[in-house]
Amino acid sequence: DDALALAHTLFQAAREGDTALLRAYLDAGAPAALTNSAGDSLLMLAAYHGHAETVQLILEHGAEPGTANDRGQTPLAGAAFKGYTDVARVLLDAGADPDAGAPSARAAAQMFARQEILDLLA
Repeated sequence: DDALALAHTLFQAAREGDTALLRAYLDAGAPAALTNSAGDSLLMLAAYHGHAETVQLILEHGAEPGTANDRGQTPLAGAAFKGYTDVARVLLDAGADPDAGAPSARAAAQMFARQEILDLLA
């Protein structure tokens, strides 16, 4: 199915930080809030894999910074878990709540001793 193949392409672009490819599709009208079967959005995948520029692009196309996946995890918590300070900064600037989700970004940063991210959240 063409739609399924396109969705796979977009999710892979988010994981890999292929900002140019995502920009082309988002500019053409692909939904920035697209989610996979686990509820992971393009934003979640880009954040979890550490792609700040891609995160910024997806936000600029209307993605909500605090949308959690089916497990209650937010993009900011994913960035905190992985230690991606630049991604966390972009999400915070877009209004992400450090105390949303389970675990929250603040809790994830504390659990994994991500001091730079804790400093951002202070």
